[in-house]
Amino acid sequence: MTSPEGRSSQLRSAGPSAVPGSSGKVGKMRLANWFAAAAAAVFSLAVIEQPAKAASGSCEQTTGFSILPSPSAPWKGTPLRVMIVTEKPLRGVISLVAPDGSVAAKSSDRRGGAPYSWFAEVARPAAGTWRAILTLDHATAGCSTITRDITVSARKPPPVPVPSGAFWKVHDNWGHATESLFSAWIERLFDAPPDQDLSWKVWHDVLHDRSRNFLFNHLGRGEDNKRAGLRPDCADFVYFLRAYFAYKMGLPFGYSNCSRGFRGKAPKCYQWFDMEHPEVTRPPLPPKQETAAATVANTMQPGQTPAGLNLFAQSQSVQQPVETPAVPPKARPKRPTTFSEYLRTVGDVVHTGGVRVAASDDNTDFYTVSLTQEALRPGTVYADPYGHVLMLVHRVPEMNGRPGVFLAVDAEPDGSITRKRFWRGNFLFVHDPALGSPGFKHFRPIVRNKGGALRRLTNAEIANNPQYADFSLDQSKMSADDFYDRMDDVMSPEPLDPVKSMKDAIESLNEQVKTRVTAVENGRQYHERHAGEVAMPNGSSIFATTGAWEDYSTPARDLRLLIAIDVVRGFPERVIRRAPRYAIPNNKSIEDVKSELQGVLASELASRKISYTRSDGSQWTLSLKEVVDRATHFEMAYNPNDCVEVRWGAPEGSEESSTCKRHAPQAQREKMSSKYRTWFHERHWPTNT
Repeated sequence: MTSPEGRSSQLRSAGPSAVPGSSGKVGKMRLANWFAAAAAAVFSLAVIEQPAKAASGSCEQTTGFSILPSPSAPWKGTPLRVMIVTEKPLRGVISLVAPDGSVAAKSSDRRGGAPYSWFAEVARPAAGTWRAILTLDHATAGCSTITRDITVSARKPPPVPVPSGAFWKVHDNWGHATESLFSAWIERLFDAPPDQDLSWKVWHDVLHDRSRNFLFNHLGRGEDNKRAGLRPDCADFVYFLRAYFAYKMGLPFGYSNCSRGFRGKAPKCYQWFDMEHPEVTRPPLPPKQETAAATVANTMQPGQTPAGLNLFAQSQSVQQPVETPAVPPKARPKRPTTFSEYLRTVGDVVHTGGVRVAASDDNTDFYTVSLTQEALRPGTVYADPYGHVLMLVHRVPEMNGRPGVFLAVDAEPDGSITRKRFWRGNFLFVHDPALGSPGFKHFRPIVRNKGGALRRLTNAEIANNPQYADFSLDQSKMSADDFYDRMDDVMSPEPLDPVKSMKDAIESLNEQVKTRVTAVENGRQYHERHAGEVAMPNGSSIFATTGAWEDYSTPARDLRLLIAIDVVRGFPERVIRRAPRYAIPNNKSIEDVKSELQGVLASELASRKISYTRSDGSQWTLSLKEVVDRATHFEMAYNPNDCVEVRWGAPEGSEESSTCKRHAPQAQREKMSSKYRTWFHERHWPTNT
């Protein structure tokens, strides 16, 4: 990402072979092959001894650097990429030195905070021994340079044999070094200046961007060359990113089969599946199945009995389901033979409930962390209490009175991937026993037992493990105001300029409205291609279902938008409430500041504009003030069967609404105006009771 001084790509070439770095948007998945034309052998893991390790030598070990070349077995027929990662806030220059001693690539562009990373690439490396060098601006622990030799073969290395039927082999461990590499990979994948709108229509567009994806074709088998239509939802998305990195790096991976919460109780997980035994995963549940529990007997590995089954560690004993179990499958599911098939299986099982399991529970794929800059690193997952999941990708530091901010990505129901800011309108936080534990979480580390089986570390083990030691229940004890106040302190440790803070909040709202433009437009285009009406589910299912309603309605987005509007409207009062947090000029009273902020709010809302496409294809422009003033209209603007003019709150009989040609059926409008509208008016998400 950008350095505090601003983004300045400084990758330089000593010849034509250097490639400069560059920076550039759910229902369930459309089950298409991600790498459709690849045979099972294409996905066999190319095993090398240590693809990512701390740089050798006492100097490098002391400074704690990791150097990762890609592909895993470099050869002259493919670009050579090198990433150097450390937890220390050091500055320096990375160089790739060719076998003849010439410097082929050089860059001082450092990302992160923390971890910190450098990247360099050579498009056509010559065969021979290359040297990756990081020259530090200031020596640390007596070290001024970090060096790693990298052998580039003259011929493409032959595929490394793997056991028959295998597509993934674990040969490395999760720990501090690999977690840092994961964070650095995530940060580069979604890198762009903070003020740039960043989105993709589908997730594989991100992974197929070679300038972003450091691990593109890392296995050297062309495994990323094929495109297809895999469309993860927000929960699938974070699991898929973790699985992709683990697959490329030869690390263990697993996922749980969990409930969504039932009868006022938080979600719980009942089964855990590791990638070494993918065949035990049962088929997906029926569409409206509230629970995701299945009997232990259906998940036994060959040769095991129910009494001897131990999918978890001894301290991770399987909880007996208290919810209605799923109907047992008639036949054992087929074992996936490719990574694409495996992701499909993962996507059929995981959902947002698995991310909201109670923080004190060991039997889950995530654990809660403390709210610190060190813990909130790229790759950290955020569990929204109302069924949404995001992943942090970068922290922008506070500078010159402008607030710091965390940037995150998520997958939307229409399949798009969008980067957005952390703020109260995007990251909702509330404690409700029926919703589980919201907040920031890390993937739970997976280790191998002495007996050879994979398992997840417990909360206590994570807290006492020097590789992690970041488990915390602090978030579970915070009120919503405490949580947001603490996040303000983490993002911006120094007193804030109240006017700049107000403008930053307005920009966050503006960003949220612009993403809604795309969502509503997708619905308009859908109706241009399809005749008939989109079926509307009943009750709270309007927020989470499948099919066209999930893809093109916006109830969850609109409820968040209403909350965001409330936040911006109430910002002057918030500054007064937390006056010591802001740099109030000595010559101004609190009331003076409040009056100034109200003036800034009015002028900024009036000056910012968005445009949407009306039903006849013409453009209509709204100010952000008009959007805010139409807040009550957004309580019933989420139905894709309504024309876009209605969905943007156009007054009836106005010129703006004159192009409207369709309305939701009366039966649907009656449901929307009943208790459904109360949820939006009171900003209260319905829960399963």
